[in-house]
Amino acid sequence: MPIGVFAQRTGLTSSALRFYADSGLLPPAEIDPVSGYRYYTADQVARAIELRRLREIVMPLAAVETVLDAEPDEASRLIDDHVAKVLEDARATQQKAALIKSSLSNEPSLLIAVLKGPVLADAIEQVLTATARDPGMPVLGGLRVEATQEAVTLTATDRYRLSTRTLVPAEPVATAWAATVSGDELRAAVGEIRRSVLVRVEATPHGIWLRMADREDQHCRLLPGEFPDHRLMLASLSEVVTRVTVSKDLLLQVLEEHAGERLSLRVSHRGLKVLAADDEHPGFPLPAVVTGRALQVSFELTTLFPAVSTAIGPDVMLDLRGADQPVTIRSADRGDLTTLAMPVKHDRPA
Repeated sequence: MPIGVFAQRTGLTSSALRFYADSGLLPPAEIDPVSGYRYYTADQVARAIELRRLREIVMPLAAVETVLDAEPDEASRLIDDHVAKVLEDARATQQKAALIKSSLSNEPSLLIAVLKGPVLADAIEQVLTATARDPGMPVLGGLRVEATQEAVTLTATDRYRLSTRTLVPAEPVATAWAATVSGDELRAAVGEIRRSVLVRVEATPHGIWLRMADREDQHCRLLPGEFPDHRLMLASLSEVVTRVTVSKDLLLQVLEEHAGERLSLRVSHRGLKVLAADDEHPGFPLPAVVTGRALQVSFELTTLFPAVSTAIGPDVMLDLRGADQPVTIRSADRGDLTTLAMPVKHDRPA
């Protein structure tokens, strides 16, 4: 087929086809020696389409050729490597852009907190389990930081979970401040934070600086948009009707072995039982201390498991308010990390 027809079938322009032919990536099947017209065969359509798709994800020509000639498994690995590099470069570009914007501002950075590095690193990892990637609402991927003289509160939510932890500053700071910080950039900085005895947190109009002695300072961007009103949510919680205290390790073991996307927690005076969503499995009984009325609450495994796994201490406390009300999950003896987990509708009567 002539180059014009081949271009229409593959989504490549004629000029692009000439470029790829000259590059050796997609030579025509035949070139008329008199007219110089280029002709392609139907067997070349699939390669041309894959070439176009690879170029659409900004893959360099040399890498494109390697992928096109590789076996499927190797080609998939090479594509994954390329995407990872593109994302890493994009994050680096975002950080550099934030630094440039910060330098354009004449306002000096504002000290908002001085925190112990290992404690801050743990808190960031624990609370960020409740984040979500939502292009329509970027703040759901961030960490809400609220600093006062007495405390620094970290909060994250994905609409189904809400995690919050309060830290006591190592040094008093008189300034009050609040903003939502990029969760991805905080995760990337956790390693450096954990190795620092103290971290000075300084705010700028476009981000925060994490300043550490004998280590490179880390900069994290602020995210646009209004963070969900988590304080209103916490203030409007109904009264706790049932409280359960159970071994964190035992509960996690049962959740890890659970098959299926949903499960139910059945609470009675006999203790706690973890049931499959269909109620066909006899369930896993767990020793627990229960106060209040019998209740059954159902969850998505992906909602409940992270909330339990990040709890601090050997035992977790579950405060239940009803089958359709948020459940509070926290340490039985340390209350500075609290997670709310939203249940799902239970299709069968308890």
